[in-house]
Formats: sequence, structure tokens, C-alpha cells
Amino acid sequence: MTLADARARAPHLAVAQADPDADERLMLRLAAFCEQFTPLVALDPPCGLMLDATGCAHLFGGEAAMRTCILQAMVRLSFTGRAAVAGTPEAARALARFGQEGVTPPGEDEIFTRPLSIAALEAPKETSVALTRAGLTTLGDLADRSSAALTARFGDETMRRLTRILGREDARITPLRPLPECMVERRFAEPFLDLSAIENVLRPLIAEAMGILERRGEGGRAFEARFFRTDGAVAVLNFETGAPSRNVEALLRLFRLKAESLADPLDPGFGFDVIRFCVLNAETLAQSQIGFERQSAQEGDVADLVDRLAARFGRERVLRFAAHETHDPVRAASYVYASPSKPNAWEKPEPGEPPLRPLFLFDPPQPIDTMAETPDGPPMHFKWRRVRHMIARAEGPERIAPEWWRNAAGRDRRTRDYYRLEDREGHRFWVFREGLYESETAAPRWFLHGLFA
Repeated sequence: MTLADARARAPHLAVAQADPDADERLMLRLAAFCEQFTPLVALDPPCGLMLDATGCAHLFGGEAAMRTCILQAMVRLSFTGRAAVAGTPEAARALARFGQEGVTPPGEDEIFTRPLSIAALEAPKETSVALTRAGLTTLGDLADRSSAALTARFGDETMRRLTRILGREDARITPLRPLPECMVERRFAEPFLDLSAIENVLRPLIAEAMGILERRGEGGRAFEARFFRTDGAVAVLNFETGAPSRNVEALLRLFRLKAESLADPLDPGFGFDVIRFCVLNAETLAQSQIGFERQSAQEGDVADLVDRLAARFGRERVLRFAAHETHDPVRAASYVYASPSKPNAWEKPEPGEPPLRPLFLFDPPQPIDTMAETPDGPPMHFKWRRVRHMIARAEGPERIAPEWWRNAAGRDRRTRDYYRLEDREGHRFWVFREGLYESETAAPRWFLHGLFA
């Protein structure tokens, strides 16, 4: 009804402006809170949550006890709700919204959903009106009719939803977060408040998770610690390692560094109900024997340093150069995470030959004034930063054209002829002439791109 009619009937009616974005943020916070019951949680718009309790119900004493526990947790957060447990997500939603709450015994979804009104289909209004006028008022009435005739009249989507509500077809939910590789947790009878002893709780959890990975022959790369507070807030700390690891003390150090670098310190509030440790990404980790040399230990020290820097400053700030398969020197390298387990694959020069590329590149290349004997030949001398360099040796050209498949980036770029030059003082330079005579430009320009050591 209109707001004026509603206020006429209920003068003390409280009215607030709708804020769908705030509602969505609230549901996301509630979904994160419900991950303490199961890691598979999905949104069920407009105002519901869908939890996959497979393999989790026994931790709470069964499905009925788990349902009661969830509803009680919502009451503590000042929310009221309805909850139903069924074999398919659609059956659970239909029973919670249009039927009787509770737990449906396995294999009896159809018995409990047949008496529901056709409103449980949540079909378009015209479909609901047509079904009602045809005398089909319950899901059982629809189930008794020919599926082919109903599909021809009302479409595939209506019949697909009917079969899922009746439990004849199961479609798994799509959780907000993928299932972790390994997950262990600790639940507390009373809220946990002592932050000084939080590592004493995490240490056995990490050790248990590492034991699981060891039996699989794996090591963790990405880790997550979740702290579920009694007031519904969830604190999350993520950290990574550059190589697969099962070192409990090293992971505790990374957690400590990550916690110390938080802009908003970890706050227990009224206490934590659950502390969970997850391995988000795992890789094969074979047992390795340390030799008599110190090399393997040094590599481990570098990996540990990279992990500690990433935990303190963030993964995006600990970078290294990575080589790319391209002949274009501008795109030959980029910044990536400094993972020690992924060495650089730089192209090595032939034995006895000078390096193909200089160690130092200018970005952008610096213009120089040159003098050459022939238009297409190397320079005899060039002037850079007010200093004239007389060329003693020259090698080239190495012609590099822009990559034709990068139309947007290569449209304004011309072909480059690169030369390696050595002046009379022994300084070595990498210069190029941009643009081919006549075909690309009438006045090619020269640039200094790099310096050899």
C-alpha cells in the first residue's frame, strides 16, 4: 500500500529510506559470521543466506542442533529469522519462506514440499496467475501433471525450479569463497579475550594443519587466520610464503609480522568464539636433504627474508624483475612478486661474447646528437649531457620493429636500429636510430637507451 494509507492505519509506523547497498554489506557481514559454522556460505537474495552443512553438522551434534545454534547466534546479534534444512538449496529456501521450519529427513524433500503453495516457485506474476486459474494451487498439483505439457506452457525455468524444490535435482550452491585446501579450528566454551596468548592457540592449530599437509606430501603457500567475535565481527589475517612450507615457527613469525603491520589492530571486543586457521593454497613439497654446502641454507634465508618483508609491507611492495618472451626491449621485463621459487629466465650470451642488453636502461630513452658517415651507418661521435663521445668501435645494427599485434601501443612507434658503441675512453653505450629513412620518416632521431657495465 502507499505510505499515506499505511500511516493512516498505523500512526506510529517507523519509516526509513531504503538503502540496498547497505543491506548487501550487512548480508556480506552476516555471511562472514556464518562461516564459523561451515566454510560454504552463499548469499540468497534478497535477505537470506544459504549454508552447505555437508560434513559439518556432526560438530554441533546433528543438523537440528546446528540449526538451533545458528538461530541463537542470530538472536544474539538482534536478528530474527527462519531456517530450514533440506536436501537441496531450493527445497530449504521454499520451506523456510513458505512452509514449515525444521529439518527434513534425508530423501523426504518431496513429501514436505508438495503441500506448499505455488508461491514457493517464486515465478513471475503472470505465471502464478495462470497456474491458479488452471486450478493448480500447490506444488503437488504441478508435480502430478505432465512435465512436457507444463514445460511447453510455462517454460523450462519453472519446471527446473519445481524439480529442485521437490528434491529430484540437486544444484550445489556457489559459495562466496572457495573451499580451502585445509582447515582447522578451535572453539571456546567461553569467549577468548587474552591477545597475549593468541599464539599459544595458533601454534597447535598450525601444527595440526601442517600434519595434514605432510601426510599429503604438500606444503602451504597461502594461509589465513580468521577470528570470529561474539558480536558478529570477523577479523581476517592473510599471509603467504614464496615457496611451499610446513615450518610452524616460520608461519607464526609471519603471522606476528602481519598482525603488527595492521592499521587497525586485532581487537577481541567481547571475545572470540572461534579461531580458525586455513591453508588456502598448497603445492607439492618433497622432502629435501640439506648437503654439506651452505648454498641451500642461504637460499632458505633469502626465501624467509622475502616472506617476512611481504608480511610486513605487503606482497605488492616486494618485487623483482621477470623476463618476458619478447624481442621488444621496452617489454622485455616487468615487476612481479619476488618469489624465490620462481627464478628469472634471462637469456644468456654466448661464451666470450658481450652481453646482449645493458644492465642499466633509461626510461624514457635520452635523445642525443650524432654524426654518421652514411645515413644508415653507426655514428662516428655523439653528444650526450654536454659531453662529446668519439666512437672507437661499433657493432650493429640490430633492427627491432614494434610488435604488430599491439596495434594501440605500436601505432606511434617506428622501427629501431640498435648499435652497441664503445668510445675512446672505454665507455660502452646502447643507442638506437628511430625510424627508417624515407619509408617511415625523413629525419630519423637518435637516442641513448642504456649503459653497459
